[in-house]
Amino acid sequence: MPRAREIGIQVGVLPTGPSNSVLDVAGVGLGHTTLARDEPAPPAGRGVARTGVTTLLLADDAYPRPLTAGGAVLNGAGECTGFLTAREWGVVETPVYLTSTMQLGRVYDAAVQIALETEVGVHDDVVIPVVGECDDSFLNDCRRLQVEVDDVRASHRAALASVGSASPPAEGAVGAGTGMSCLGYKGGIGTSSRVTPAGYTVAVLLLTNFGEHGRLTVDGAPVGRLLPDPAETPARPAGSCLGVVVTDAPLAGADCARLARRVGLGLARTGSTAHHGSGEIFLGVSTTARVDRDGDHDGTPRVAGRALDPLFEAVVDAAEEAVLNSLLTAPTTVGRDGNTSEGLDAEVLTRVLREWRRGH
Repeated sequence: MPRAREIGIQVGVLPTGPSNSVLDVAGVGLGHTTLARDEPAPPAGRGVARTGVTTLLLADDAYPRPLTAGGAVLNGAGECTGFLTAREWGVVETPVYLTSTMQLGRVYDAAVQIALETEVGVHDDVVIPVVGECDDSFLNDCRRLQVEVDDVRASHRAALASVGSASPPAEGAVGAGTGMSCLGYKGGIGTSSRVTPAGYTVAVLLLTNFGEHGRLTVDGAPVGRLLPDPAETPARPAGSCLGVVVTDAPLAGADCARLARRVGLGLARTGSTAHHGSGEIFLGVSTTARVDRDGDHDGTPRVAGRALDPLFEAVVDAAEEAVLNSLLTAPTTVGRDGNTSEGLDAEVLTRVLREWRRGH
């Protein structure tokens, strides 16, 4: 299924990286475990699973050399473990794991086990994994916790294996995005990157699960008002969006938070209004600004002040495009009780955009 650029949608003026994804930042990996099964309802079986887990590997040495980080909240009806530590200390020390709301604790436990198995230093200290969630209960039967420890391990291994790839990663209805819906259509995982004039790469990873069909906006066009309403029945929950900005620009934690905050501007361009029940939680991370386990600065000069402006621009554009990629790469998905989230048809979208542009 096509990504936005493959059907002629080009957001902003900054160039993308080679894969137009988070994999364009050196040392970063992305892996998914997708759970799609149809079994009898509990207790006879595990029910209908449309869920999974996604692992964003930020660096293979994040525990001994934490990365500078910061967070921002647009609407806080959600959860992201490790977020308080990132805001207080300005660092992260683990991969970012994404999953569904009621499985957050299970993924957190698995993330701790992975850290114990891979990082000797954890034996004499503690680890606080970063695990974020969105609600996939419209398509996924959450009466049974579907994700197991081995599923988290598999997504972590896949993330390790993807480091250095020049090909875009899987998007849409994969991993944590398997059961998510966005702006009236099937959503899920989306990513995009930009390269600034100074040569820094800025990439955004989103887990999209927000918004109403009528507000869908694509490259400035009010597409939601031009396309027929998929009319999901029953109505979906308010949803959420988890966003991670990763850059190789060396930034202080406070400036990572400023980058993270700009994700909300990209979501707004696509139609988000951050509903009361929707959790828009964002994290920003620099892969080149490090500290030791005591928090001491590694001496790398930081980018700051007006030099941040191109990075801000990159975040907003990449976030907007990541939403569109999450929609275009996700097929129609039928979940529990026959609930259906329709995929956004690229051919129909292209026709509507062409007609709208002719009139404007």
